[in-house]
Amino acid sequence: MSIKTRFTGARWAPRLVAITRTVDPLLADTLKVLGLVYVACVFSWGMAALHLPLEIHVPVIAALLLAGIFALVLRGLPAHRHARFGFANLVTSLRAGIVSLVGATVLFSHSFGAAHFDSLIWWTVAAVLFALALDGVDGYLARRYRQQSELGARFDMEVDALLILILSIGATVLGKAGLWVVLIGLMRYAFVMAQWFLPKLRGELAPSFRRKAVCVVQVAVLCLVLVPQVVPPVSTAMAAIALAALLYSFGVDGIALMRRPA
Repeated sequence: MSIKTRFTGARWAPRLVAITRTVDPLLADTLKVLGLVYVACVFSWGMAALHLPLEIHVPVIAALLLAGIFALVLRGLPAHRHARFGFANLVTSLRAGIVSLVGATVLFSHSFGAAHFDSLIWWTVAAVLFALALDGVDGYLARRYRQQSELGARFDMEVDALLILILSIGATVLGKAGLWVVLIGLMRYAFVMAQWFLPKLRGELAPSFRRKAVCVVQVAVLCLVLVPQVVPPVSTAMAAIALAALLYSFGVDGIALMRRPA
């Protein structure tokens, strides 16, 4: 073998092509999309850290959180019965990136909530509002390109649930309401745990405008609660109304599932 052949990679090219052809096209497309989103998020987080009072560990934790979310997406990929990952899941992946950084900021940044760092809170509110604006885009794209799937619906729902949990913790961190406000974020996970003891709750629910509207209300209200100018008792009352709406929504779904024949 000549030196030229050895170092030009001609020897390995056929093997590389063969390996590429054996990869599931959906998996390959998903890895490409998630990889690009991940790189874009990490780069933008680095730029944000240069202009915001964010500690260096915050983008690192956000990167780890997003990696965990994407790992779960790959695990659930068999539930996506389409040839491509799709534009809708791309948008949801971007939302997951926003939620990851918001979560790392709320939970691990010492600057969040500090009296002289209101700009960080305003940035967090802006990021949440942007994620909220994208919330309806992924569903529209899934319907527009006929790429609805069990994975896409679950991905969207879990990103929403994680965001609500993070915002409810943020409301407590900022002293906008008592510890009870975290119940808003824990409600979804309590419902999932209840399914282990009440198998009827595992039933499939029909699409509901009420359910989606209540979810949007939770994010919007908790986002407003974070605004520095919104303080108790106004913030406490807003959080209480949001919790009451969520309890009503889960109650309606729970009763409907429990009344179904076994």
